[in-house]
Amino acid sequence: MHRPRIQPLFGLFILGASAAAGVVYERLFGPGDPFVSAVYGLFIGAPVVAFETGWLLPSWRRFLRRLPTAPAVIGAEATYLVLITAGHVVAGVLLWMSGHAMGPLDEAAIPPARVLLYSLVASAILVSVIRVRDLIGSQIFLSLLVGRYHKPVREERVFLFVDVVGSTRFAETHGDLRAQEFLGAFFAALADPVRGHGGSMDDYVGDLALITWPLARGIRKARCVACVFAIQDAIAKNAAAWEDRFGFVPHFRAALHGGPVVTAEVGVDRHKIAYFGDTVNATARLEALCRELDTPVLISTDLLDRIPALPSGVRVERLGEYAVRGRATPLSVAVLRAGRAETLKADPLESRDARALAARTAT
Repeated sequence: MHRPRIQPLFGLFILGASAAAGVVYERLFGPGDPFVSAVYGLFIGAPVVAFETGWLLPSWRRFLRRLPTAPAVIGAEATYLVLITAGHVVAGVLLWMSGHAMGPLDEAAIPPARVLLYSLVASAILVSVIRVRDLIGSQIFLSLLVGRYHKPVREERVFLFVDVVGSTRFAETHGDLRAQEFLGAFFAALADPVRGHGGSMDDYVGDLALITWPLARGIRKARCVACVFAIQDAIAKNAAAWEDRFGFVPHFRAALHGGPVVTAEVGVDRHKIAYFGDTVNATARLEALCRELDTPVLISTDLLDRIPALPSGVRVERLGEYAVRGRATPLSVAVLRAGRAETLKADPLESRDARALAARTAT
């Protein structure tokens, strides 16, 4: 089972907010030492944040999330109380041993009811921030927070569309609820490869995940390409677990394209960041072409030619131009496969079948 990740800057922000909550407590209910209050806040907030992000007691956290709402809330609140008390005890002992906490040890270590109540409220605020960030994605959360796309912005981005193969058939066999559980598990499996390669999980549409990078970041070290094969590796590594849980190991199609887009905040009651332009539409058409060609991974040569070199162990086969619905000009595409690495500047021969299909579909 993979260990969850949390971005360093976001982690520092949350820990800083925990310490600040301790200082606020001292200002509200003092007098006291701001340093001592900050230490208490840090040690109280850290285990709660670690629990919510899956670093602490992950099995218990998963169990609570499978419960109905009422018992899940009661169980979570009881867990927070235990973690808050433990954090307060550890902070109190350390402060008392270092001479920063005056008075008896039990007064320094055992939290009074007022501290527990305040800590529960402060923890609820921090947990809400974490869950909103997890719900919409860390990069989107930051962009909304700073208002980066409050006005439309022209930029260049890489898009990766990942579409699960056979999800409709799975739903017909096992039902919609089981299919949703399967898709949820699949999308969760994408998280580490996407984060590890600097991408952002921007949206889900049915059984399709939309992943993006700013163009410069996506092509650097071929991160966008490496991400696709990291997802394949992650699924293959846990094939036995997929079989045990669902009786089915997921397969997917992936389409990569990049270019100029207009990015903007949209919505009133529910804000999101949306992308507009031919680049997004072309990526969707490229994903559809994966189905026609029965090919797992396609990349536009427009994007391919901007990447200096493929990752080790990935090879490319250029297929030529294809006419795609809704686009005036044909799209030049290539297949990416695991195998012998080749440089992108090479000009591999097109396969005979691919040339024939290109000739049939070109207009």
